[in-house]
Amino acid sequence: MKSGQTAPTHVRYLVLATLFLVSTFSYGDRVGLSITGISFAKDLHLTPLQLGYLFSGFSWAYVVAQLPAGWMLDRFGTKRVYGVSIMLWSVLAAAAGFAGYLKGAVAFSVIFGIRLLSGLAQSPVFPGNGRVVAAWFPSTQRGTASAIFNSSQYFALVVFSPLLGWMSHAYGWKECFWFLGALGIVLTLLWVKTIDDVKSHPAINAAEIETIEGGGGLCVISAATRETGVKITWKAVGRLLSTRMLVGIYLGQYCITTLTWFFLTWFPLYLAQARHLSIGKVGLAAALPALFGSIGGILGGLASDKLLKSGRSLSFSRKAPIVAGMALATTMMLCNVVDTQWGIMVLMSVAFFGKGFGALGWTVISDTSPKGMVGLNGGMFNLCGNIAGITTPIVIGYIVQRTGSFRYALIYVGLTALLAIASYLLVTGPIRRLTPEEMGAAPAVL
Repeated sequence: MKSGQTAPTHVRYLVLATLFLVSTFSYGDRVGLSITGISFAKDLHLTPLQLGYLFSGFSWAYVVAQLPAGWMLDRFGTKRVYGVSIMLWSVLAAAAGFAGYLKGAVAFSVIFGIRLLSGLAQSPVFPGNGRVVAAWFPSTQRGTASAIFNSSQYFALVVFSPLLGWMSHAYGWKECFWFLGALGIVLTLLWVKTIDDVKSHPAINAAEIETIEGGGGLCVISAATRETGVKITWKAVGRLLSTRMLVGIYLGQYCITTLTWFFLTWFPLYLAQARHLSIGKVGLAAALPALFGSIGGILGGLASDKLLKSGRSLSFSRKAPIVAGMALATTMMLCNVVDTQWGIMVLMSVAFFGKGFGALGWTVISDTSPKGMVGLNGGMFNLCGNIAGITTPIVIGYIVQRTGSFRYALIYVGLTALLAIASYLLVTGPIRRLTPEEMGAAPAVL
């Protein structure tokens, strides 16, 4: 800490930038399979349903690991757990490239297994992000901070879709995964150097600590459960799932994540198969709507925080952008009645923008989690949301294989946006922070 300074430092923005870069890389790893899938689907002679199962492989393990990941974050601290996570999924990305030397069913099985392991490795990412934001940002800045790291999913498409599309076309799909593996090693070093607890960060001063702590920041990303006395038990998990507010938030996140996984997996193939774009053009075409999604994600957070600062309630400030964004996301269904390429790009850009604008779930988790259980609540939230990572690729693969068209797939995804609106308006109720006492304490540790 630097003494003698009255003006606050801005270390929290460096921390946020690191979250954004690492999260972008995490989504780049997920996008890589869908971009390269155009090439290796031909090499392995995969049907749409088989490709859907391959796309879903990541999420099977990712979902199962959410509660253990949340517990590990709360028990061992975000810096340590998250850093190991980055290193592991980078090694697995490189391994996926080497699987390209295998043939047929063996290659499919190995890649599926690698994606399962990658899902396990990446499970702490977004619960960890939520935990860092809850620690480093006052409540009036939390919406913007969460929206920025959450917009990484769209920015990943902006950056990695054209880049990996070009690499796959120019060199081959194996090289794409090797590139992702090398990039991850660099980001691991950045993470270790940048991330720390608020009060122990070497670059922060007392004024910034006061700003964060006075504004409701929790200040701790290390092992918090021992400090608060909260025990992570199955009873606590049950209470999370029996809290109406959280059930509404979890359901809403499942619906919103359905849109995410459509864009991460099937959207490039929709452009290639339904709109007949080449692999080189698919990357560029996928990047344009994603750019609007990234812009929408940041603006949604800014709008939410502005509403909160203007005196509107926390519930209204968080729910209004979510409802407006999901309403815009339903415009993707209009692609079924539009034939021109520019019309498709406009509608998908509007849908992407809306999806980004309404993606405030992690902000809401930062607002509602009891101290010492941010990781567990974030893990449960991400678990429920990313069940969509299993169902969406498979359901769309089944629809496309059964009908030979993406028409009903777009309707399916659009209707989930409407369900997200219903969940936040009819189920969630008032948004507030839960207390550790409400979650209870028990001696048996989960």
